[in-house]
Amino acid sequence: MKVYIETNFFLELVFEQEQHQWCEYLLALAEAKKIRLLLPAYCLIEPLDKLTRQGQIRRELQRTLDAEARQLSRTASYTVRISQIQDLANLFAQSTFDEQQRFYQYLSRIDQSVEIIPLTAEVILEGKRNETRYDLGVQDAIVCASIMTHLRQQDRSQSCFLNRNSRDFDVPNILQELNQYNCRMIPLFDQGYQFINTRVT
Repeated sequence: MKVYIETNFFLELVFEQEQHQWCEYLLALAEAKKIRLLLPAYCLIEPLDKLTRQGQIRRELQRTLDAEARQLSRTASYTVRISQIQDLANLFAQSTFDEQQRFYQYLSRIDQSVEIIPLTAEVILEGKRNETRYDLGVQDAIVCASIMTHLRQQDRSQSCFLNRNSRDFDVPNILQELNQYNCRMIPLFDQGYQFINTRVT
């Protein structure tokens, strides 16, 4: 079965968000070659961008907390509590390091087990049209174009598109086009896993 995923699949894994365990199960199915996971190439860029921006924000917060802790340490009644601020600053640093490690670990697994849909000129041009046609932002328009372009080149065996942006992709015209290619949109990864697991085991 072809299973299309988008940026949030990678984000769930890297940042250990609410649905990350279900994404892990889906990745394991792909590694066991029970399903074909397909990810638009564009979706590899967004998690790295988020990781970079979030790291910068946390480093700035860490510097601010360190400066405030030094200032407060001069007040005798606060000296005992300074360690709490230092613990928070350390948490920022540790979480950034952990997320970076997970990013590269999952990137390696995705490279081995997930088919990457190329970001071509055709996809970019269709994405531009999708912005107007489906009233999508640039990122979602390109993801949608990547998946539609790939579906047109495949047989029409059953497939699904798993995402956490149901409000963005739950557009009647998008659903209709997906249905034309026997592709079902499922808005949560746990629901997607349950749908897939009954058909591949």
